[in-house]
Amino acid sequence: MKYEEAKEKYIQAWGALGSSWGVNRTMAQIHALLMVSTEPLSAEEIMEDLKISRGNTNMNVRALIDWGLASKVLKPGERKEFFTTDKDPWKLAVQVAKERRKRELDPILQILNEVQEVEPIDEKSKHFKEMTKELNGFAKQADSFLDMFIKAENKWWTKFIMKIKG
Repeated sequence: MKYEEAKEKYIQAWGALGSSWGVNRTMAQIHALLMVSTEPLSAEEIMEDLKISRGNTNMNVRALIDWGLASKVLKPGERKEFFTTDKDPWKLAVQVAKERRKRELDPILQILNEVQEVEPIDEKSKHFKEMTKELNGFAKQADSFLDMFIKAENKWWTKFIMKIKG
């Protein structure tokens, strides 16, 4: 397989995978392109390589920056903005975990804590309180697990996974 074909296949696969970690396909494709690029890329280079519009490029690059998955790079003598990403898969996984926690787990934990204040006056409200208490406990365990993952070092985590697998 030639380089361009392999690169295109990788970008398409990473784009499809993006939806499972909470981002849209184009955002994930731009991230994939930045990961395999040896130099920071301008918006024009991203547009040309992925055949997407300027607006789509700008919106998704900004989203990658908001997620902490891309950053701007200044090149001396250039007026254009250039973008890059960290190439370390461990750092990528930790950053995605942090963002998903902030966007998904933290809000549901807040709601589950709030609804625990319901007064259990009848069967429906008692059942509601019990169910949300169990969900809250599960969400807190998930939060603790994520916290452990985020704070863990790559070597420790790999050993932990291998013990579970073996």
